[in-house]
Amino acid sequence: MILLKLLLAHLIGDFFLQPQKWVLEKEKKKLKSPKLYIHILIHIILLIVLLWDISLWPFVLVISISHLIIDGLKLTLQNEKTKRLFFFINQLLHILVIIGCYFYYSDNTFNLQPYITENNLLLLICLLFLTIPVSIIMKTIFLKWNISELTKNNDSLKDAGKYIGILERILVFIFIIAGHWEAVGFLITAKSVFRFGDLKDRQLTEYILIGTLISFGIAITTGIIYSVLT
Repeated sequence: MILLKLLLAHLIGDFFLQPQKWVLEKEKKKLKSPKLYIHILIHIILLIVLLWDISLWPFVLVISISHLIIDGLKLTLQNEKTKRLFFFINQLLHILVIIGCYFYYSDNTFNLQPYITENNLLLLICLLFLTIPVSIIMKTIFLKWNISELTKNNDSLKDAGKYIGILERILVFIFIIAGHWEAVGFLITAKSVFRFGDLKDRQLTEYILIGTLISFGIAITTGIIYSVLT
């Protein structure tokens, strides 16, 4: 319960009670921004209210001070090119501090052994396989054709296709192991509708169709193998 309260305080303080104009001011003035310290004060108040137990003051102290240090380092070190990277690093560090505090200041001991089972390891392997490895496999398959020539007039976001493919494969895999095959059909239909505008050039159409079938085929096969083995 304490861990959930700590995570709730973080979510409310970082995402609901921090207006975008505060973020912009902090990025501009960095450590001199009053909004940075108001932001930390809000986290302190949230922690006190949600925990509502004076004996848990170490949580409030450590998390608040670490939050100030982590946010301060982020504001000092980041630039326009690294802003996205530092955002995720920032959030990861906050979560790690919260989890670390929970296990250090409570009677709980963290033991990974019960979670390291054959099924969980197989699940992790399948999920990892469906991300970058399959993207590389598909890229290798398409080396046979000059894909850059087909897509040179396609004003799409950089690496958008790769991320879409990863997300769709993971979704298909989850649907398969959950036994919801109808959701796979819905996903294929939805993708077909959204990509309808691209189906003007025959070669590009064939490229999209082959890529979709390979991507879905690998995800479905992986899901079936996982279901059979578990």
